[in-house]
Amino acid sequence: MEHKTPGQLILALLAEKGWTQRVLSIVLDMDETGINRLAADKRPVDAPMALALEEVFHVPAEKFLELQRSFDLAKARITTRPDPTRATRALLYGDLPVAEMIKRGWIDAENVRDTGQVDTELMRFFGVNRIDDIQILPHAAKKTEVSSDATPAQIAWLYRVKQIAEGMLVRPYSLDATRVALAKLRGLMVSAEGAASVPRIMAECGIRFVVVETLASAKIDGVCFWLNDRSPVIGLSLRFDRIDNFWFVLRHELEHVLQGHGHVAAMLDAELEKERAGIGPTVAAEERVANEAAQEFCVPSATMEAFIARKAPFFSERDLIGFARVCKVHPGIIAGQLQRKTNRYDRFRDHLAKVRDIILPNAFKDGWGDVAPTEP
Repeated sequence: MEHKTPGQLILALLAEKGWTQRVLSIVLDMDETGINRLAADKRPVDAPMALALEEVFHVPAEKFLELQRSFDLAKARITTRPDPTRATRALLYGDLPVAEMIKRGWIDAENVRDTGQVDTELMRFFGVNRIDDIQILPHAAKKTEVSSDATPAQIAWLYRVKQIAEGMLVRPYSLDATRVALAKLRGLMVSAEGAASVPRIMAECGIRFVVVETLASAKIDGVCFWLNDRSPVIGLSLRFDRIDNFWFVLRHELEHVLQGHGHVAAMLDAELEKERAGIGPTVAAEERVANEAAQEFCVPSATMEAFIARKAPFFSERDLIGFARVCKVHPGIIAGQLQRKTNRYDRFRDHLAKVRDIILPNAFKDGWGDVAPTEP
């Protein structure tokens, strides 16, 4: 007979020996009431008791403990009321950086433990009426289309960019104006200060240009999406404050706009630094097109390869600066290319000018101590 509880096993063992519960109480030097409770499964078998029963009945202590665990779990399943919100809370509070979102002013709550207020704010932030419809939940009824491999932190960052972009006033988008703007942008690359004009040029084309500091776990570089058929958005994180990275990511996102990418699903770009080293068949077609356009815009591949072939393995400061003048770009853009292509990231680091503080004063921004105003 299969015993389902420790009490049933004890009663069966007593029957085998022909003992009463009083006899067992004497053998174990215990109060008889305690033995009666054990046999009736009203007192749990703990580890010391399991060892004592093992000595008396020569049954492994693990058997008693296993039966006790199964019995306790079965009772809990009967008596514990299911909480359908627990799984949702695990996804929201386990995957979303809620504390950081509070700190950044994205959601208005005093404490992450105030789940009622946090839930209300998360619904407002994601623009839904039910907590179960929040984008990151697998069963959400309505979703803003985004890559299935986007992380909750990346989706939250995207929603912040979207909030800010929706409140911006820019000219109607013009594809022709964007193409013309590329020449203007290319002319700005000769100095770090040229980056200050980027927000204005984007607005003149009808592109909503937003800079949002990344969330700690997002590792996101940029995004391209459309609010509607006439309203493209480019969001940058500027998480790497280097002139070469800024121009590459900006031109990458601009190519998405020019190609009409991001209408159906937002083009979330994370870890572009790693992706740049792998322009090839493993990169999605849309990303490969954007990578190649950005590469050719910063320094044409053929020109860069010819320079490396002439000067390798030794590259002097004079060579770098002279080549930058020929290419009409800041030396930091050449330095970044050389670092990646030669895998020598210790070289020419002084030329990698910072541009974040140059761009932010003229841009719609959120982060680095500032909270962008958005409609409630």
